[in-house]
Amino acid sequence: MIPHVFITGATGYVGGDFLHVLMMAHPEWKISALVRDSEKATKLISEYPTIRIVAGDLDSASLIEEEVKNVDIVFQIADCDHTGVARAIAKGAAHHTADRPCWVIHASGTASFIFEDMREKTCGIQRTKEYNDWDGLDELLNLPDDACHRDVEKIIIAAGQMDAERIKTAIVSPPTVYGPGRGVIKQTSIQAYFLARDVLKRKKGIIYGEGNNVWSQVHVQDLSDLFLLLGEAAAAGGGNATWGNEGYYLSEMGSYAWGDVSRAIAQVACEKGYIPTAEVTNLDDGELMGENLGYGQLMWGSNSRGTSIRARRLLEWTPTRPTLLEEIPGIVDGEAQSLGIAPLEVPTVLCEA
Repeated sequence: MIPHVFITGATGYVGGDFLHVLMMAHPEWKISALVRDSEKATKLISEYPTIRIVAGDLDSASLIEEEVKNVDIVFQIADCDHTGVARAIAKGAAHHTADRPCWVIHASGTASFIFEDMREKTCGIQRTKEYNDWDGLDELLNLPDDACHRDVEKIIIAAGQMDAERIKTAIVSPPTVYGPGRGVIKQTSIQAYFLARDVLKRKKGIIYGEGNNVWSQVHVQDLSDLFLLLGEAAAAGGGNATWGNEGYYLSEMGSYAWGDVSRAIAQVACEKGYIPTAEVTNLDDGELMGENLGYGQLMWGSNSRGTSIRARRLLEWTPTRPTLLEEIPGIVDGEAQSLGIAPLEVPTVLCEA
């Protein structure tokens, strides 16, 4: 049977890259995409003529419920903090039967791990706590209510618990996502890209606190491979994947310290002539939480560490793309081009580490 698929976030960074992979791997699948912008919808159809556009947004609850009711697999790769779309998906999935279950694959994020830093207002310190999705599964399913994304995850988890025969759920929780996207509309991410952009605007390197805080990382193209593996498992009736209470997948390919990223951005920006020196300046609390850097503590000052065991062990997911540090030159060039910044005349000695 050819599966019917409904996807949200198809014009975004992660969702767009995944749609590219899905269309290349399974052009025979029947795919519908929720798109609110008619211009973006036209671009999507131009690239993928067989796709069916569902005109609406994440607040179109009745529309989403109806779509989910009539498909086999749902990929929710849009706003992971939108409770309305999660509830609509859960309601639509409840219409399914045991002989034709609904497979719901929801994209969350490991900002859910930063609650200790947010509670204590710490920035740049290293925390050793590391989550995993194998023997640490119960901890992931029961994160505190003040954790980021937790309210939406609870809706997805509850839907899978309501009737495990009719509703099969999986949560994919990526950490820092980076790398060139292959989607039609958006090809860049946020965390490291916004930091590079701010460095270029300030004309100097910046670091948050001690810079010892650690995040896990995943290249967007490796992440898309994981979504595809889960989709293929769903189309095969579950495959080797686990679902419901065992359907929580971290997705990482190692970790990095934000201080190393900050210094690498400054070094590369200097060597390329965008800023006059590779030195980095430590931001104080006022600058960190100021108007222009309100998300600084969340994105660049916190810790989010997790180990992906489940996808590797069950699905043979093997991330192979470059690390975040290896992608820094391309990120700096891309942000400079976006800002229209031309190289400065910089003596090479100033860029020595």
